[in-house]
Amino acid sequence: MLRVRCLRGGSRGAEAAHLIGAMLGRSVTGWVQRTFQSTSSAAAAQQHAAEEEPVTEPVQQECPVCSYNEWDPLEEVIVGRAENAHVPPFTVEVKANTYEKYWPFYQKHGGQSFPADHLKKAVDEIEEMCNILRHEGVVVRRPEPIDWSVEYKTPDFTSTGMYAAMPRDILMVVGNEIIEAPMAWRARFFEYRAYRPLIKEYFRKGAKWTTAPKPTMANDLYDQDYPIRTVEDRHKLAAQGKFVTTEHEPCFDAADFIRAGRDLFVQRSQVTNYMGIEWMRRHLAPDYKVHIISFKDPNPMHIDATFNIIGPGLVLSNPDRPCRQIDMFKKAGWTVVKPPTPLIPDDHPLWMSSKWLSMNVLMLDEKRVMVDANEDTIHKMFENLGIKTIKVNIRHANSLGGGFHCWTTDVRRRGILESYFH
Repeated sequence: MLRVRCLRGGSRGAEAAHLIGAMLGRSVTGWVQRTFQSTSSAAAAQQHAAEEEPVTEPVQQECPVCSYNEWDPLEEVIVGRAENAHVPPFTVEVKANTYEKYWPFYQKHGGQSFPADHLKKAVDEIEEMCNILRHEGVVVRRPEPIDWSVEYKTPDFTSTGMYAAMPRDILMVVGNEIIEAPMAWRARFFEYRAYRPLIKEYFRKGAKWTTAPKPTMANDLYDQDYPIRTVEDRHKLAAQGKFVTTEHEPCFDAADFIRAGRDLFVQRSQVTNYMGIEWMRRHLAPDYKVHIISFKDPNPMHIDATFNIIGPGLVLSNPDRPCRQIDMFKKAGWTVVKPPTPLIPDDHPLWMSSKWLSMNVLMLDEKRVMVDANEDTIHKMFENLGIKTIKVNIRHANSLGGGFHCWTTDVRRRGILESYFH
């Protein structure tokens, strides 16, 4: 089995050096170590006068950032914040990603705080979720609280902010690299600021840090006449491959990708265009392969409530949004599980998502899953799969647009790089 681990040094080159050293023997290992030690000493000397903690490159120590898939034992995680969350202005890209029944809500509250009572309950739920993660042995990190009401202006648009609730949307960890997604909503343009202190800390300790090209989010990125009136309109447009985002410049949300070792799967959606996918494909090649898959989905935005990989060769596939390429997974020997219909009541507000957040679960390892405490039928499904359920109630937090997978980004999982898709 090919075993690749993350080394502090922040590059796949360091991983390769470790592998070469193991294969070629002690003499080469010693040479590699001396080379890295020399580089580390030079770097330390150059940054001696810096006020902040310098970047160092110690050899053969575990990188604080390392994750290859969605199910290896979870050791450290970033959990988002509901504090100060604001409703995004009702722009064309927001309209294309939300359901018609909530458009009056956006028209009335755009640029203002989410309802205070609801938001307070969401904050309390996420605090309890963090406590439960800690109880399960996971280190929990949080983004910085920010005032999202502040209006900002670029040469191309004016907006207010939204939140730092969903780190899965903006941050993706591939190996020892943190990739900062460019995003596609104007209200999320500066969302990265809440995570920068954490990312800088991980970088100083050896992680690789990449920021994807930031789109201007000028009018040309969006189809200003995107014709949405009914769900039927959405079905027709999605089937034709038409989305509110154009191919003017690369854009993507990290949550449109899902990882399975050397293979990542992605959908073209309302927030992720083909230019963004191609940027990721070239960036990750040749170590990783990016596969485009699609679904019968009238409103594609983020893959993890449609197609959620929960183990090696094990995937939850939304029965309401069937995957058009599902046969290739079956031919590869994967087990495809269709989760039960969600139980969330029709009158519970879901301003940014569908009821299928019930399958938006977080694997703590192959045999433990964090799941909605109210979804009895999916508990039984996991029990039948031999997976223990860690039940947590985040129903008010769901209203802000995410389940457990959305509300988190796994920083470190204990595992090795493998291929699961052949």
